[in-house]
Amino acid sequence: MRKVIVILIFLVTVAIGYAQTEGNFPTNQGSIYLYSGTLAGVEQLKIKAYIWGQVRNPGLYIIPDNTDLLTLISSAGGPTENAKLTKIRIVRSSAEGEEIIMVNLKDYTKTGNQELIPILQPGDTVIVPGTTFYAISKVAEWLADVVIIFSVYNLIANIK
Repeated sequence: MRKVIVILIFLVTVAIGYAQTEGNFPTNQGSIYLYSGTLAGVEQLKIKAYIWGQVRNPGLYIIPDNTDLLTLISSAGGPTENAKLTKIRIVRSSAEGEEIIMVNLKDYTKTGNQELIPILQPGDTVIVPGTTFYAISKVAEWLADVVIIFSVYNLIANIK
């Protein structure tokens, strides 16, 4: 009976721990959704673009057709502290197949050259990767969880 109680307490603790981490799914409340459809009296088309990875509010955005990468990232709440701004990818479908466009936003911040910021096209998927430190910290977190599970199992197995 004592083992059953310890196992139940452990399972509840693990479930609560996982529910509290990564459980906040942000809503896309960027100002881009308030766009009226006209700009200086000219009708604007809207396109769908996706942004994934290390931004505050990843997801699907409906944006004006002349929106650039910097505006989309800003609409998604900006990059997180774990974002690797030197290796941003834009995945674009074309008649010839998939095209990958690499963008280095660090170069833009150094030079201010607007030509380094591409204009998005319908269906573009922007991927803002994490830093190497971020990846290592995620692996360390996972290993820590595995060690805790084995430790609790060992503790339960040794209860007599």
